[in-house]
Amino acid sequence: MFGLETDLLILLVICLLAACAFEFVNGFHDTANAVATVIYTNTLRPWAAVVWSGFWNFIGVFAGGIGVAMGIVYLLPIETLIDQDVWHGIAMIGALLLSAIIWNVGTWYYGLPSSSSHTLIGSILGLGIAYSLLPSTTEASFAWSEASKTGMSLLVSPFLGFTLTVFLMFILKRFVKNKTIFKEPHKRKAPPLWIRIILIITCTLVSFFHGSNDGQKGVGLVMLILIAIVPSYYALDNDKDPVGLRNSITQVEQVLARVDSTVLSASDAKQLTLLNDEVREMRGVFTSNPNMESLPKDARFLLRRDILLITKGTDKLMESPDITMSQRDRDQLKAGVTGMRSYTDYAPDWVIMMIALSLGIGTMIGWKRIVKTIGEKIGKEHLTYAQGASAEFMAASVIGFSTFVFKLPVSTTHILSSGIAGSMVANRGIKNLNAGTIRNIALAWVLTLPVSMFLSGTLFLLFRWLFA
Repeated sequence: MFGLETDLLILLVICLLAACAFEFVNGFHDTANAVATVIYTNTLRPWAAVVWSGFWNFIGVFAGGIGVAMGIVYLLPIETLIDQDVWHGIAMIGALLLSAIIWNVGTWYYGLPSSSSHTLIGSILGLGIAYSLLPSTTEASFAWSEASKTGMSLLVSPFLGFTLTVFLMFILKRFVKNKTIFKEPHKRKAPPLWIRIILIITCTLVSFFHGSNDGQKGVGLVMLILIAIVPSYYALDNDKDPVGLRNSITQVEQVLARVDSTVLSASDAKQLTLLNDEVREMRGVFTSNPNMESLPKDARFLLRRDILLITKGTDKLMESPDITMSQRDRDQLKAGVTGMRSYTDYAPDWVIMMIALSLGIGTMIGWKRIVKTIGEKIGKEHLTYAQGASAEFMAASVIGFSTFVFKLPVSTTHILSSGIAGSMVANRGIKNLNAGTIRNIALAWVLTLPVSMFLSGTLFLLFRWLFA
């Protein structure tokens, strides 16, 4: 398989199984976000709720695209993604998987709704920082711009969860005349049909959007594994027409030819020279090999390397104050680079299916611990119909916009937990929150990033030393 030596093939299988395990843990760790409200309002029986949620998580993975997945991949320094040393890749993937799984399982065991997203992203950030500390690299290798965008989305989303739920509860109290939705559910009776339908719809939306966002994180993780261990096979999307890539090369080549290098600073002129060299190299590869099928394995990785370096280089060049480029040229350059990236930013169908199954099955198992925390311990009162519907509708909206509009990873756990807290505050004020539970959740939130960063960074440096 893939022409790998036996030891590398075993490591590949182990890493893929570990990625599935992470997504499986993510499923039962985050199931509570979708099913807690329908279970605690007697809208659905627990077994029906988790099966229904699992199904829509599965569908969500397929519908989510790969924007968030690639955002996860490119949190790593570009240099780690163009390193053909397989053992360096294994050191990276091993550190990433171990640190993420250790923290995820630990917080689940203690019933703390910490974030699988924070865990994975913290592990990636820790790995990137550790990579920048290696003697052969510099601090500039770390993807600070991508990290800052992702970090901002993770910080802002819980705040939105809290405030939007408070606002939605206010709207419901102001305009809904039927007060049944504001009462504590009967312990043995299902809610009125119209309320039940609303709660099932919000549960479905949270499950679907959770799958579309968190499932992509698993897809990104698997693509990191494949690129690290079998780079020549997954460097490019071989299902795409190579004519499109040649056209994109031409677009970039034409714009670069119109840049006046005489007015550039020494560093910008050097960057322009490097870009032209990389474009010529890509052109040369296609001159010798007119179609994807005839491309040698090494040539595919070379094209991937050039595409990523061109992306990084053009971003730097367009940010330079010395560049006098028309808006038309900027648009053409951006279109050309985007066209190139469509050949590197992809995921095979079998990867998406594997992650969808792992997330969907995980959703159906191990949900009780965190459901109990969300349903009973965040506030001092039992969850009402209005609180459950408000928190879940808000969570689905925020996750959906983050996935399909902004292409950013967010924490389903943080958003919904914040929404539940907001619904409690909207009902009876800040005193309606359970201080002990909020303190424990906040502690898990605060610790997740630094602990996962420390774990992955330390493990990465250890593995690089062992595999050197």
